[in-house]
Amino acid sequence: MRSLILPLATLFASPAVAKSFDRPIPQAQSATAEFWYAMACIALIAAMIAVQQLVSRR
Repeated sequence: MRSLILPLATLFASPAVAKSFDRPIPQAQSATAEFWYAMACIALIAAMIAVQQLVSRR
């Protein structure tokens, strides 16, 4: 059984069987996505300021 593993592994892993890689096409970002990204950035900055104030009090 072990003698069959290596030939089968090389057969199934050969480049002839592999599909070619198609690069994903980047999509334009919508205005709604930009708005929510801006809101997330502002929320992250507010959270970091809150943590800084909490830590500096101790």
